[in-house]
Amino acid sequence: MQALAMKNVEPVISKARAERRRFKRVRVDLPGKLFIPGNGQEGECKIVDLSPGGAQVECELVLEPDTQVVLYVNGFGRFEGTVVRRDGYGAGVRFICTALKRERIAEQLTLFMNRSLINESELRRDDRTPTKGLTRFTRADGQLVPCEVLDLSMSGVSVKTDLRPPIGEFILIGQMAGRVARHHEHGIGIEFVGGANGNTERLRAQLSLVR
Repeated sequence: MQALAMKNVEPVISKARAERRRFKRVRVDLPGKLFIPGNGQEGECKIVDLSPGGAQVECELVLEPDTQVVLYVNGFGRFEGTVVRRDGYGAGVRFICTALKRERIAEQLTLFMNRSLINESELRRDDRTPTKGLTRFTRADGQLVPCEVLDLSMSGVSVKTDLRPPIGEFILIGQMAGRVARHHEHGIGIEFVGGANGNTERLRAQLSLVR
């Protein structure tokens, strides 16, 4: 009976361990903005650590426990949350978000931690095909930016645009999630998150290209 009970408990323990790993905080040093809907206050802040479940921030605003806040993290986007603790100029914020968004944050953090391992030659591991077409990309703050595709591959795309989001910012281009990998003379290079499947024509459709 005890052995059976332990057998039934093991999956629960494994899931709990996986959750702890998933929600492990990553030390960062990122600028951000914090807004308190309850009183309309807003101010600059610094994100000290970040996880799919929350963040530690340093801010001059008075952040009392249970205060509802909106946090903007440079390169990661917008998060709604609740202050769970206060420590001098610092405060812990627990995010209020869906499981899908937590998974996306985990993926963003994985790329953030490994950004130093990604170099130009790695980004160009696939042959690039000169391609012309119009599309647009969506920034983390919801801004829609029209652009022109210059070339693409299964790992990324180069677009012509006057706007140059910071390197590392995550964007959505067509139906593809990507990360700004570099700036160039005419615009930006975008690396697809997780790569792309299929062929060039399918990729063109996913990018919503208009010739």
